[in-house]
Amino acid sequence: MDRAEKKQCVASLTDVFKTTSVVVVAHYSGLSVVQMQALRKQMRAAGASVRVAKNRLVKIALQGTESASISELMRGPTLIAYSDDPVAAPKAAVAFAKNHDKLVILGGTMRATALDVDTVRSLATLPSLDELRAKLVGLIQAPTARLARLTTAPAAKLARVFSAYAGKDAA
Repeated sequence: MDRAEKKQCVASLTDVFKTTSVVVVAHYSGLSVVQMQALRKQMRAAGASVRVAKNRLVKIALQGTESASISELMRGPTLIAYSDDPVAAPKAAVAFAKNHDKLVILGGTMRATALDVDTVRSLATLPSLDELRAKLVGLIQAPTARLARLTTAPAAKLARVFSAYAGKDAA
């Protein structure tokens, strides 16, 4: 990698650290190429990304960002997983780590907040932003649906009473 490529890599990493909401750091030593491809595919499906870069370049990119607290995690063969959704990257990383013990989660950061391993795992159990939005819409729609049922219920009862009287007269 020449100097221009390194500058471009640092610039793109700095952009990642400044724009994404969560970054997860993990060791990937011992993962095969096929397993790394599966990890990338699983992350993409969850709306997250995985990046492997030289630790020195990552440390340079972290300088001056809110995520600078993870620079001490950058030792050995590390990768970073990141996403705009605060739970997408942790959820995908923890799910992959359950099936592949070679992926060891070290920690991460959520903007200026440093995350340890347990916090990353607890973030993985939270519902995603889309799931929360769907629940909120459901909660907002529930009262109107109940109100609609209540307004149609008296008419339905009245219709049943008329039907019963009509059946009684016919008998």
